[in-house]
Amino acid sequence: MDSVAWGIVGFGWVARDYMAPGIRAAGHRLVAVVDPGAESRAAAEALGARAYADLADLVADREVEAVYVATPNHLHRGAIEALAGSGKAILCEKPMAASLSDAEAMAAAVGAQGTFYGTAFDQRHHPAHRAMRDWIAQGRLGTVTTVRIVYACWLPRAWTSVAGQDNWRIDPKKAGGGALMDLAPHGLDLVDFLVGESIVDLAALTQTRAQDYAVDDGALLIGRTESGVLANLHVAYNCPDALPRRRLEVTGTGGQLTAIDTMGQVAGGSLTFIDGSTGLSEGVAFDGAASPFLEQVRAFGSALRRPAEREAYSAARDLHTMRLLARAYDALA
Repeated sequence: MDSVAWGIVGFGWVARDYMAPGIRAAGHRLVAVVDPGAESRAAAEALGARAYADLADLVADREVEAVYVATPNHLHRGAIEALAGSGKAILCEKPMAASLSDAEAMAAAVGAQGTFYGTAFDQRHHPAHRAMRDWIAQGRLGTVTTVRIVYACWLPRAWTSVAGQDNWRIDPKKAGGGALMDLAPHGLDLVDFLVGESIVDLAALTQTRAQDYAVDDGALLIGRTESGVLANLHVAYNCPDALPRRRLEVTGTGGQLTAIDTMGQVAGGSLTFIDGSTGLSEGVAFDGAASPFLEQVRAFGSALRRPAEREAYSAARDLHTMRLLARAYDALA
């Protein structure tokens, strides 16, 4: 029952290396891909999918039940508006769009059509992060006071996901921003996921320090939820990959949970709890073999089949995250 026929719009790095394998691992089927590039279409056909050059062909493909949108950010709006009336479920990569106005138009389109829509915040689905949320909900950390996140990588100008394709992530018109726009959404959304409430107050500083392009290559964000949980996020394109660069901490009056190397697309990492009374630490078990993309596909497919589970997805919540990003950039202008 849960096997879903998927289509993908934009067959680049994330779609090829993570989403397509996640679809297969979940027991779902990748049946169609649309991409303007001949090489990308050939790659899709090699996986047994139908390959289209025109989005209208995928919209008209009756076998496709759910569509993963993985184009450059500035093309999200056009894809979502075209798909919104098709009866297909939509899972769109983060950020929602390259601009707040595009994101607002997308939310309006899926709302008007009653489309099942989700933004692909895959970090919600990492088994370690799910375990953290459960511990917090059970009160094992006491009163949560702080969330700290480091999510960084090295992204030079010459980087490309697929030979012959441009590095659109450093193009302000296509991406809408740099490290803050690309990496911070995961952290902002994780705060909501872990503690059950969104950040309402936010301030940010950006830098263009190590890379030679127009968008920011690093950012520090501080935020606060309505109840007073503080959040500290460091995101960067200027951190060498050999350095420690992926860390998630949640601190409370009863202890601290620390996840190392769980932020990202792959399975694994570690999760440790330190008791606030004794200082003793213990490892926390989670499924180290399941990637966040696999779990994301499973969850979205299950919600497609079971409408009651769709409450976990919210275009309004995701639009709030976009408004936080826009507020951060506007304050820096």
